[in-house]
Amino acid sequence: MQASLRLLNKRRFLPLFVTQLLGAFNDNLFKNAMVLFVVYQVYNDERSETWFSALATGLFILPFFLLSALSGQLADQRDKALIIRWVKAAEILIMLVGAVGLGLIWSGIGVHTIAIPLLLAALFAMGIHSTFFGPIKYAILPQHLHDEEVLGGTGLVEAGTYIAILAGTILAGIIPIEAAAVCIIITALVGYVAGRQVPPAPSLLSAQPIDYHIIRSSIALVRGTMHIRRLFLAIMSISLFWAVGSILFIQFPPLVKNVLTAEKAVASLFLAIFSIGIAIGSVAINRLLRGHVSAKYAPASVIGMGLCIVAFHFVCAIWPPAPEGQMLSLQGFIAHPLAIPLSLCLLGVSTFGGMFVVPLYAFLTTTVEKCEAARTVAANNIVNSGAMVVGSLCAIGLSIAGMSVVMQLLLVAFLTLPCAAMAWKLHKACDGPLCH
Repeated sequence: MQASLRLLNKRRFLPLFVTQLLGAFNDNLFKNAMVLFVVYQVYNDERSETWFSALATGLFILPFFLLSALSGQLADQRDKALIIRWVKAAEILIMLVGAVGLGLIWSGIGVHTIAIPLLLAALFAMGIHSTFFGPIKYAILPQHLHDEEVLGGTGLVEAGTYIAILAGTILAGIIPIEAAAVCIIITALVGYVAGRQVPPAPSLLSAQPIDYHIIRSSIALVRGTMHIRRLFLAIMSISLFWAVGSILFIQFPPLVKNVLTAEKAVASLFLAIFSIGIAIGSVAINRLLRGHVSAKYAPASVIGMGLCIVAFHFVCAIWPPAPEGQMLSLQGFIAHPLAIPLSLCLLGVSTFGGMFVVPLYAFLTTTVEKCEAARTVAANNIVNSGAMVVGSLCAIGLSIAGMSVVMQLLLVAFLTLPCAAMAWKLHKACDGPLCH
């Protein structure tokens, strides 16, 4: 672990770490400030709130599905550090649009006709921003780090990402929405400065034409990656994991408001606990594996995640609502006798999740040639985002059908079983000659 932390002293790692951290912070501050304000101040029924939360999640994910093939080609064919500079410059413009939307919705000006469409457009643009940055943050690691440092670097990136998600999520729940509008612009500016410090990472391939046909290139990229059994198993395992994660994130705001009858700060607390758990799991699995990239703990980790979701469901099911017309404050929630078991269940879900997913991301970038790492991550992003969009649509469909968010938790728990099966097959495959 100390060896991994020493990477934070290296210019070949620290600027990328800071840039990614600030990007994740900004994504989540903006998204959660928007969703929490709309759920608590604009809509007044569980179905509409779940629908909006799912729509916001789907719009952010959609660019990963559409543009990951292009982003992977660019990352492998161009200097990755240069692309980071372009992407972070675009973030400043996107956050200016988002800040205008937050200002309008706070002022009550054109809430449904201007403000919400503007906010959703900025969120979609941030999805595009993250689509082009995503392959780089993992693919650049094998290029800048030594082989024995890649798992530790991946773990630090994941832990830093979720610490940033934690900070952005907490802040979104406690600061006024007008303050969030200012903060997202400042963060984008600082992120651009950090991104300019990332050392050059030129292409390791000879120049090749880039296919700008997003459908054709996406199909070709996925087909060219998924026929490799070990990559197929890793990508499908990660995708099922994120399908589970997307449904949970969609459910949190309406669950907190309508089941736990608590204020929006508690919804932020839930997302914060989830982020802390992912960070803990990311560090813990690196310590268990001692820098060796392996899926040996993945099946047990995701089964543990599923059991914690079931436990979370049962605690939610027996939670007594607040008196009519009242909402639990953050202090009131913390003082509730069921708050600790509920929080521990959620922490277990995310800790096991971090232990599951981090080695698989490291696996994607270390079992292929360095010149192919970005495209492998991009193919993973396409399949992941497709699974997350399906998860979002399932959440919308189940809500329209009248299934409560508490019952949906049980269905989410069952999804961890095929996830564990995929991970077990990956582990067994990589014990043999397939991974050598």
